[in-house]
Amino acid sequence: MLSLPSDLATRYATWLAHQDVAVDQRPHYTKWLRYYWDFCHKYALEPTKRQSFPAFRAKLRSKHQSDSQCQQAYAAVSLYYEMVLVDRRRTEVAVLSPRSPKPLNAPARRDREADGFRSDHNEGSVNEGSVPMLASDSPREVAGVKLTGASWVAVYERLQAAITVRHYSPKTLRAYQAWTRKLQTFVNSKDSQLVSMADVKGFLSFLAVKRQVAASSQNQAFNALLFLFRHVLEKEFGKVEGVVRAKWRPYIPVVLSREEVDRVIRQLEEPYDLVAKLLYGCGLRLFEGLQLRVQDVNFAMQVVTVHDGKGQKDRTVPLPQVLVPELTAHLERVKQVHQQDLAAGYAGTFLPGALAAKYTRAAKEWAWQWVFPAKTLTLVPATQEYRRYHLHETHVQKALKQAVIRSQIPKRASAHTLRHSFASHLLQANYDIRTIQELLGHSEVKTTMMYTHTVPSVTRKEAKSPLDF
Repeated sequence: MLSLPSDLATRYATWLAHQDVAVDQRPHYTKWLRYYWDFCHKYALEPTKRQSFPAFRAKLRSKHQSDSQCQQAYAAVSLYYEMVLVDRRRTEVAVLSPRSPKPLNAPARRDREADGFRSDHNEGSVNEGSVPMLASDSPREVAGVKLTGASWVAVYERLQAAITVRHYSPKTLRAYQAWTRKLQTFVNSKDSQLVSMADVKGFLSFLAVKRQVAASSQNQAFNALLFLFRHVLEKEFGKVEGVVRAKWRPYIPVVLSREEVDRVIRQLEEPYDLVAKLLYGCGLRLFEGLQLRVQDVNFAMQVVTVHDGKGQKDRTVPLPQVLVPELTAHLERVKQVHQQDLAAGYAGTFLPGALAAKYTRAAKEWAWQWVFPAKTLTLVPATQEYRRYHLHETHVQKALKQAVIRSQIPKRASAHTLRHSFASHLLQANYDIRTIQELLGHSEVKTTMMYTHTVPSVTRKEAKSPLDF
């Protein structure tokens, strides 16, 4: 097999490092370029012409190379095309303007941030400022791979499949899809197979410097892109070094006093007042309270069971005794509505996962009905059946916002503020921090520790021997 010329091998190794290709992947890239170089010379093809690559790709397929190997091969050759173009442009600049050469990575400026995510972070790489191909080639693709305007439909389909198979929540899916769209816009919709760690670093730095996002948003973007690389693009996610990180600031949540909680609840109408009482009385997240089913409220044991909370964790919390009469009356009204639905021939409620197929009658059973059902039925287009969903989150959020305004409380309170108030008031009553952690469903006590800043400390500061107690 023909070996790469020493000068070409050296320049290519330097180019791979410049493009932030993972160190463990560089030998494989060099191997594919050597195979491509040998193939071109064996069949009298010009290695710098992108028209030579389809024949090489066909040869790989005839050798029964896997799809991942073929993808890595044309990624390696694409970087070679890019290096050739950069070398030629550098030579042209040196010849035309020997005294004041134009910087290679400084193309003509234009508005590339119209939507807030356009980038010129890597214009010497794969964006239009320095397209990796010969001057006579199309300015938008090389070796059959688009450098701009590529379709990412398959990426979103694989992302949804990867999220679904792991039983992640729909909110996680929407968040990861949103960050993937922003990354796609940032790299000008180049082919997803060309997206590298350099793009990720540029995107994260762009979020911190240009967009000035919060540290939590940048961390969410990092987690979304990590998932995208590992489970969708099937690429190694290298170390993210040299990235400008958003400054992390200690977060102290808004907390209402006991009197302020009562003022807000008094401004709410049925059933939003009962929702607010459960959120505060049990320390529930909004979606946990709205997704409660009749069987989750155990009056005999005086507990409320939360299924599939944040992180797909289950837990139980005490049922407030003061709410038992009101909650009992509320469920009686809900049962009447349920019986009217059955008489009208509705298809039942919505069940999680594949339970509807496994238990065909469960959707109409009383135990599976929502504690807070929606006021209207929902038409399922696929089956043309009417089913009842639970109260929508936005309805509760709007009702609480108006209640806070009417109560004239000078605080930016929301549904989650009731959960913060629950934890703070328990801590103020000298409850153990580990007990509060379990009631809230936190994975780490460090998360619960933030509530120590919301209430005055009642611990003794002076040193004293326990023998003197």
